[in-house]
Amino acid sequence: MARTAVWRAALGVIAFAMISIAPASAVPAVKQITLGAMSVSPMQLTVKTGETVEWINKDVVDHTSTEKKAAIWNVSIAPGKSAKVVMKKAGTFDYYCRYHPNMVAKVIVR
Repeated sequence: MARTAVWRAALGVIAFAMISIAPASAVPAVKQITLGAMSVSPMQLTVKTGETVEWINKDVVDHTSTEKKAAIWNVSIAPGKSAKVVMKKAGTFDYYCRYHPNMVAKVIVR
């Protein structure tokens, strides 16, 4: 009976160690872009396929993030709010704010 308890404890330690060393890359990253002072920062962001881009609106007016060529995404972001898009396709994507066309930027997905 004592051996069984020792084996159970050992297996518990091994299972905990395996969970603790799970790779951090198992959860896709969220990369943030700030919309503030009527500008985009950063103006160019590189992410991996499957990662999420989050636009955060720090202005007092509505903004959008609208992909230019193929309408891959088009999200509206109210003041103080955010919007997320999972980047599923590799490529270089130019986007802009429909309300403020001078606010332009690029997401590169690899």
